[in-house]
Amino acid sequence: MRALVLSDTHGLLRPEVLALLPQAELVIHAGDVGKPEVLSALQQAATGPVHAVRGNVDTSSSLSDLPATELIEAGGRFLYLLHRLDDLDLSPQAAGIDAVIFGHTHRPEQRREGGVLYLNPGSVGPRRFSLPVACAWLDLPSLDVTPVHL
Repeated sequence: MRALVLSDTHGLLRPEVLALLPQAELVIHAGDVGKPEVLSALQQAATGPVHAVRGNVDTSSSLSDLPATELIEAGGRFLYLLHRLDDLDLSPQAAGIDAVIFGHTHRPEQRREGGVLYLNPGSVGPRRFSLPVACAWLDLPSLDVTPVHL
């Protein structure tokens, strides 16, 4: 299973992201959607499920209903989604979580600790600072990550 992992769109859905959607069996958005139209467009264009969590800018009434965290099972793996890694209030290893997916910093990052993958895909929204515009492919169940720079 191939998942497209996004974060921090901040109301901007780039055509390059839409072009990736047909290749994704699952779409994960790690928060700061920015506008409900972004989530609607992802849901309409995606060929599989779309999971999104609430970020710190998702304060509109239609986005404030997004969960702060979500645990999903996909491809035989347990994925824990949240926006700010600093808000992680459990031990992923003890909880049997295979990957923690987060955003907020706009900085692409992947590391493994205690057998758990920590993945920040970066931001596909407006460019900030000198950080790349980026997302990631996550292959399941292997947990192999392929960064995508747009």
